[in-house]
Amino acid sequence: MSTAVENQTNYEVIAFYKFVKIDDCETWAPVLKRHMLDLDIMGTILLANEGINGTIGGLPESIEQILTIIRDHDGLDDLPCKSSYAPGHVFNRAKVKVKPSLINIGSDVDPNIVVGQYVKPKDWNALISDPDVVLIDTRNDYEFHAGTFEGAVDPEITRFRELPEFVNKNYDPKVHKKVAMFCTGGIRCEKSTAWMLEQGFEEVFHLEGGILRYLEEVPHSESMWKGDCYVFDERVGVNHDLAPSDAAKFCPGCGHALTTKLRCAPGFIAGKQCSFCPGVGSKADADHAAC
Repeated sequence: MSTAVENQTNYEVIAFYKFVKIDDCETWAPVLKRHMLDLDIMGTILLANEGINGTIGGLPESIEQILTIIRDHDGLDDLPCKSSYAPGHVFNRAKVKVKPSLINIGSDVDPNIVVGQYVKPKDWNALISDPDVVLIDTRNDYEFHAGTFEGAVDPEITRFRELPEFVNKNYDPKVHKKVAMFCTGGIRCEKSTAWMLEQGFEEVFHLEGGILRYLEEVPHSESMWKGDCYVFDERVGVNHDLAPSDAAKFCPGCGHALTTKLRCAPGFIAGKQCSFCPGVGSKADADHAAC
């Protein structure tokens, strides 16, 4: 975890995940939620038999306490996390959900058994500068349009489970020998590299710690990241300093604030329009978005 900022009124937002066998999800979930409520921590933690995934926020001292609680669980003593900061809460509820899997790619792949090669942020630029490497952004289209790495391919997907269809249509393991993949915090590209290896791709790499770790460790002067990093909370996007950014927050068509729900509503086109734009949709569309 990053050192606490000087202004302790700032809230810390952490993202974490680990693929590890967890056998007591149903009994642990309500206990974990009670700790979150007691510590005034908001956000979502997902539990599954294959591991844990979460993005939560609170005062730095509360975050330190909840991390200690989580890391006391079997197999989670080395749970890594990425930190950023905001003026206040960026989530409005505390949720702990038990799910069949942490992230759905449409097939049963287990990153605990096979996974791509981790690449540390300091080595990422050299890898993606290799002309023989295909660089795939595994995130959704609206995330890609907020910002991405130089030379990255946009799969133009709206859900992670659409990624295999895109890969099957465009890439051949016999031709494309080196593939690098990345996502916000690391969990999507970790599962996607496991799937790629099962399809016969020989050398598959992913950015360790995801975009957030890259922005934390790689200086502006050396960065190959362009734009903002989309995040699933009320900040919408963070800049290279991991501070809330205004660049991705407003619809260029009508100026309406682009919350996560609005980006999932019918009629949304990244960089062009949203459901509030004249002639596109309605507030009802935004209220009944898919996410």
